[in-house]
Amino acid sequence: MTVVGPFGLSVRDQALEADVQAGLAAVEEGLLEATKSDVPFITEAAQHLVRAGGKRFRPLLAMLAAQFGDPHTPGVVPSAVVVELTHLATLYHDDVMDEADVRRGVPSANARWGNSVAVLTGDFLFARASHILADLGPEAVRIQAEAFERLVTGQILETAGPRDGRDPIEHYLDVIAGKTGSLIAVAGRFGAMMSGADESIVNILTQYGERLGTAFQLADDVLDIASDSHESGKTPGTDLREGIPTLPVLHLRALADGEHGTDKDRELRDLLDGDLTDDGRHAEALAGLRAHPALEQARRDTVRYAEEARATLAPLPGCMAKAALEGLCDSVVHRAG
Repeated sequence: MTVVGPFGLSVRDQALEADVQAGLAAVEEGLLEATKSDVPFITEAAQHLVRAGGKRFRPLLAMLAAQFGDPHTPGVVPSAVVVELTHLATLYHDDVMDEADVRRGVPSANARWGNSVAVLTGDFLFARASHILADLGPEAVRIQAEAFERLVTGQILETAGPRDGRDPIEHYLDVIAGKTGSLIAVAGRFGAMMSGADESIVNILTQYGERLGTAFQLADDVLDIASDSHESGKTPGTDLREGIPTLPVLHLRALADGEHGTDKDRELRDLLDGDLTDDGRHAEALAGLRAHPALEQARRDTVRYAEEARATLAPLPGCMAKAALEGLCDSVVHRAG
């Protein structure tokens, strides 16, 4: 049994392992090349998160999806680089919006150089991704543009909040389908499409990526509450402190506001709705959520989306790549505890 990629994904086939490892290594080289500039400071800032590591979840998905065609087709690796560069760019911007101090176990770019540099570095990465994308053809440009529109729309919806009368949990699931699911779907789509896989397979892997992306983000929501900084690579409860309502918080609010809510539920809700910039109140809120059934409900939702992702793979021919994609579903669920 071999371990490759994020979350200790197990790959039991030597040929598949070799292809995936070679592809990921080429992506890493591509990321470093794409983040070089004639200005040394720009190179340092642009490579800050590349060199910090990361799960490379999206490139891994692209490499596995490419197994359903010719994984050595020239467009596979550049398309994975495009998706990961786009993801990295969003992290620079997200950390500014969230005023985050830590990312991937290192100081965030905004904490190190300030908001302006962080925003402009994200823009630089978007530009470099677009430059690579232009060589992949107009269809790839269109797909990426549509995904980027969905990603930004999701961010705007998150910032604006649900409209009156809208279920906050439904609204949130729409937000993360845009913010996270759209780009992970593109990773699966590009990998399959660039490898020359049949259109039916491309569609299956796009749907798989969308659902897995939602599960992936929900697992992050659980980790933000349940993990320590060593596990998640960022400060626990960051979303709590910034007042960002993730799924465990939304489940808690729904319970507290419902007819079966208890005084204890409402007390925790009121604490969460208050000022959590105070370290003591923040620690109390984090401990309360860790012990509350809302966290377990968020875990169950994560499992549900991961199982939906697995179900979309059913029509694919049986092979080790399919088994590895199923393993990714297990890994995401395991990550959420």
